[in-house]
Amino acid sequence: MSQLIPAAELRQHITRIIAMTGSEPAEAAQVAGNLVMANLSGHDSHGVGMVPRYVDAVLEGGLSPNTGVKVLLDTGPLLNLDGQRGYGQITGVQAITMGIERAKQHGVCTVALSRSHHLGRIGHFAEMAVAEGLVSVHFVNVLSRPVVAPFGGGDGRFGTNPCCIGVPMGKREPFVLDFATSRVAQGKMRVAHNKGEQVPPGYLIDENGHPTNDPGVVVVPQSNGLFGALMTFGDHKGFGMAVACELLGGALTGSGTWHREADHQRAVLNGMLTMLIDPVRLGTQNLFEQETLAFADWLRQSPDAPGTDGVHMAGEPERAARIAREKTGILIDDATWAEIEASEKKLQHG
Repeated sequence: MSQLIPAAELRQHITRIIAMTGSEPAEAAQVAGNLVMANLSGHDSHGVGMVPRYVDAVLEGGLSPNTGVKVLLDTGPLLNLDGQRGYGQITGVQAITMGIERAKQHGVCTVALSRSHHLGRIGHFAEMAVAEGLVSVHFVNVLSRPVVAPFGGGDGRFGTNPCCIGVPMGKREPFVLDFATSRVAQGKMRVAHNKGEQVPPGYLIDENGHPTNDPGVVVVPQSNGLFGALMTFGDHKGFGMAVACELLGGALTGSGTWHREADHQRAVLNGMLTMLIDPVRLGTQNLFEQETLAFADWLRQSPDAPGTDGVHMAGEPERAARIAREKTGILIDDATWAEIEASEKKLQHG
């Protein structure tokens, strides 16, 4: 069973819980707003269902409320920032805000953000950049229990390691490509498990390395105490992209890579390498806008493939979902809601 909750009501409820972890009112509201926006955008995996894990991480000491970025290096075009285990919805916004300022001044800025707690939906940061007319590219790694198997491997060795690219398209809505390098996000498996659903073939392997349709293998320990693993998208290509995210988002930023046995800590740390480019300062703005629109029009002239509703550009599904869910409310399954309520009780009795 599930329940529909209006976005405003959900924001208020989650803001109250985040505040109970020790966050100041402004931080609690910003974190809650970001999580609910992920739900509104159709990405329930990065929405309010993360709250129980955030609560556990605070109680364990792996997530530090009211903590912003620490500047380690600022040359203008280069920023090196330490997230200090603060809420990623805060540190990520701070990092991109600083990067946007530098990119408008210098034409480019590369931002290395290390040791941030879970950054949430990376598309949020690309949307910040394109709103200012900038192109952005983001490589992210995940330091938490490894849930994705390398191509040809039989157990989890790294995280879902997202990649995101944002491109402004003049007066039209932007192109925002935001994807996990795993076949599907880990959070989507949590949602499917809570709903009691099976997933399509090719997403998962069980704790013995065999294909399975049960999302529970990456959510709860199996009979032998081990977990299964997600597969990368596109076989070796997705695996290569995941490694690139680990090396750039983790190693190059100084945030670190995963190369140890799994633990049971609830904190999720992210490193993110972001590159921001100003087409105006590059001197290609007019041609850039002309060519992006011409190419988009060319794509849309393709006839609809049988059984589909035609060509859609990255970012369109999220924008459509926001309109629909603002009207109807956000659907939260009972298991997820029970977990959220349990986390609130932990704080009340902690």
